[in-house]
Amino acid sequence: MSSTAEISFKSEQLQVRRFAALADMAAAAAADAAQVLRTAIADRGRARAIIATGNSQDLFLENLTKLPGIAWDKVELFHMDEYLGMPMTHPASFRKYLKERVFDRVNPAGAHFLEGDALEPLKAMRAYTAALQSAPIDLCCLGIGENGHLAFNDPDVADFADPEVIKIVKLDEKCRRQQVGEGHFPNLDAVPMYAITLTIPTLCRVGRMIAVVPERRKAEAVKGSLEGPVTSACPGSFLRRQSHAVLYLDADSSSLLQSN
Repeated sequence: MSSTAEISFKSEQLQVRRFAALADMAAAAAADAAQVLRTAIADRGRARAIIATGNSQDLFLENLTKLPGIAWDKVELFHMDEYLGMPMTHPASFRKYLKERVFDRVNPAGAHFLEGDALEPLKAMRAYTAALQSAPIDLCCLGIGENGHLAFNDPDVADFADPEVIKIVKLDEKCRRQQVGEGHFPNLDAVPMYAITLTIPTLCRVGRMIAVVPERRKAEAVKGSLEGPVTSACPGSFLRRQSHAVLYLDADSSSLLQSN
């Protein structure tokens, strides 16, 4: 494929867009996310979105925050997971990541954080749930983890019919090793054992899902998500049942697909 080549196909109900170059993939995903926000603002006067964090989201979010024509003062933003007990000042905090890379850049109408270090976590989770459910969510921008997780719904705790909106989960070792590999922690022992996460039904209960999944380290999870069974053993496979979702891949993350 050339540097700008794109191949589009469907995996069950999921639309997949595969690009040769990471830059093209990130730009396309950002343009589509921006259009969802613009349309919601035009139709209802405001937009609401859930935003993911992580190294794989860097270029996508950089593109999104620079695109013109988004009335960010009419956009409410939510974040989807955080380590339990972690202060916002910690370098690995997802709140810190979103504040610096998104919220501080665009100054949205509302910025809602999951308080990992809240003195009363369950009370904070109830307040967050109330804010999240106060109106429809137009957009969820997410990734897929190396173990196939969506947010921090690792295989052992993922539930496609989860009755909860938010829950506290134990992180599996592969997930925790990913955090070390991405440079957020010096070793496995430094990675928290527990986290707060939006559940899979909550992530899917939105107007549009945009899943941004680049890089070779995600290739096995992508293959399992698109070509394996739909099972909580690979939570990303549930995206195949979401007709309102689009998965964005680059050459590296799609390298193990049979159709590659």
